[in-house]
Amino acid sequence: MSYYFVLLISLFAFIVTTFVFPKVLRFAKKHQIVDSPNGRKLQRTPIPVLGGVAVYLGITMGYLILASYLPEPSILWSLAAMTVMQIIGIWDDISDLSTMFRFLIEIVLVAVFIAISGIYIDDFHGFWSIHQLNSIGAVILSVVAGVGIINAVNMIDGVDGYVSGFCIQACLCFAILFWIANEPVLLCMAMVVVASLLPFLFHNVFGIKSKMFIGDGGTMMLGVLMAIFVFFTLSSATKCCILETHGVSLLAFSLAIMCIPVFDTLRVMTLRILRGYSPFKPDKTHLHHLFIEMGFSHLGAAMSILSINFIVVLIWLILWKFGASMEWQTYIVVMMGLLVTFGFYKLMKIQQFGGGLNEKGLPNGTALWHFFLKLGERSHLEKGSIWKHISRLVDKHC
Repeated sequence: MSYYFVLLISLFAFIVTTFVFPKVLRFAKKHQIVDSPNGRKLQRTPIPVLGGVAVYLGITMGYLILASYLPEPSILWSLAAMTVMQIIGIWDDISDLSTMFRFLIEIVLVAVFIAISGIYIDDFHGFWSIHQLNSIGAVILSVVAGVGIINAVNMIDGVDGYVSGFCIQACLCFAILFWIANEPVLLCMAMVVVASLLPFLFHNVFGIKSKMFIGDGGTMMLGVLMAIFVFFTLSSATKCCILETHGVSLLAFSLAIMCIPVFDTLRVMTLRILRGYSPFKPDKTHLHHLFIEMGFSHLGAAMSILSINFIVVLIWLILWKFGASMEWQTYIVVMMGLLVTFGFYKLMKIQQFGGGLNEKGLPNGTALWHFFLKLGERSHLEKGSIWKHISRLVDKHC
């Protein structure tokens, strides 16, 4: 496959999303499919919530053209899985499905995808000298990991640009891996997701009239795609396994890419359970909520978290370049994941309440807390001329 074809099909997906976005926006407004503000949400007005449909249509058209050019079954299996998640997510956006029903659908979907495609986490690629895994254990591990990734991506959807920005960053990393491993179909699949997300990202971050949330339909669809890319990375059925001969820990690579969503979700769910609540009970204890408390704008919070996640990926890359073993690559990535989620959140909460109380009975905060407050103030670019110009451009045809 020519890499010019990858660029062309990505451009086509970008154009499709750009074209259908205003139509989806008008449909959502007309039928009042909106996300209304409440005690745990950060917006102050109802926002249309079908952004995932526009992204889905861009990805779908890209995948269908790819499948017609190169009839690879994995493309259609992935398309089918994301379609089911899109439908369930939209249903949830409109009717507020029960958590257990969604959870069961996710388990069944991931299990069916594994059964039909044969693509799942069946190889540790040399970690602890383990290669091929026992089939039953591999399937169970894959279902748990797949459902976990879907929910992790779904649960980080709290500030503008975060989910779409994360998935763009993750897919670019996967695309580089697939390019190095000579997997052009997977490379194209990842780049189509990037291209389809870009128009939505601009409307979501900069739009005023054209602002739309991606919704559960979008986050669940993207979650299953991230899970599928992890499956492809850690499956013995793809050429990615050849990278282990160069000392690459694909397990550490996957954990580094998914670091913040996975470890932040583990932290939040663990704390909920320890407090006697359901692990799926919504609250405002995610990492992005902490950055908002520190005065960061939505874009500032999203960019800060994505930068932290990218630093974890860079640390993994440095470890590999300097010859760290597969085990140490994985250990350090896990330690970094715990540090930048569990550790950072706890540290900043201590700083928030560590400076005593003022005359109004509110926490003063320590010097470190105030340092982050100042950083948060500088992240507000909404009143700048460049921001307003971009907003006018993205709103122009909506």
